[in-house]
Amino acid sequence: MMKTDKPSFMIVDGMALLFRAFYATAMSGQFMVNSKGLPTNGVQGLLKHLLLAADQFQPDHLVVCWDMGSKTFRTEMFKDYKANRSKPPVEMIPQFDLAKEAVAAFDIPNLGIAGFEADDCIGTLARSQSQDFQISILTGDQDFLQLIDPDISVILLKKGYGNYEVHNEETFFEWKGITPRQMIDLKGMMGDSADNYPGVKGIGEKTAIKLLQQYQSVEGILENLDQLTKAQRTKFENSLEMLHMSRELATIKCDIPLQCPLDDSIFMFDHNKVADMVREHELKTLYRRFS
Repeated sequence: MMKTDKPSFMIVDGMALLFRAFYATAMSGQFMVNSKGLPTNGVQGLLKHLLLAADQFQPDHLVVCWDMGSKTFRTEMFKDYKANRSKPPVEMIPQFDLAKEAVAAFDIPNLGIAGFEADDCIGTLARSQSQDFQISILTGDQDFLQLIDPDISVILLKKGYGNYEVHNEETFFEWKGITPRQMIDLKGMMGDSADNYPGVKGIGEKTAIKLLQQYQSVEGILENLDQLTKAQRTKFENSLEMLHMSRELATIKCDIPLQCPLDDSIFMFDHNKVADMVREHELKTLYRRFS
């Protein structure tokens, strides 16, 4: 992490960690059902990711952000947004509430606003607090790379536990060859199959990056359509409306009405309170740490 005099603030993408942890063990049928019949595999993995990252990066402040239902301003804007996703498995459904309860036992605030995605909560919080804090975003989702600036870095989870790829402006440029802000235009052009919006049909990542390096932005490209190959020009001309829509869908909102009492986000917890929660829900992978 970058050396700074500012206190550190870690914002955690709760959904990304929970889904990642759930599927890591669900594939082999290890749902870790407790004596009440409640599956706990996702929650135990989420806490493991969270605690390992807190051990490694030592944040002064910590919050976890969540989606609050599947209806958001993006689904209003484009009805097919994320429509390709199947419902969560039955073993996962009770773990959404359990995850928030477990996080709350650590006195970590759970944040979310109906009508917006966790991404928008994270973006708003990161931007609004980056003057006073060195912000890091813990996630597995590359969409957050657009938020990187001198005071905001993104910690991408890699395979397994405790493995990270930390990105700041410099590492991001070395990796992609564009700036973090250009990520929005990149996604506008190439679309996103996971979120189910198409971008410009037939324009992939390689071409989109090359065009951004040459013309800086979507506007720059559209002003220079006559410089493109005939095939590229046709692709853009046939997808103008979807290009602008995709770019809007890709943009993380950083100005939603989110409240975060800073005193509540100071990362310190009552060991006994956590131990009680761990015992109550039989989160066995955490017994050793909190016995």
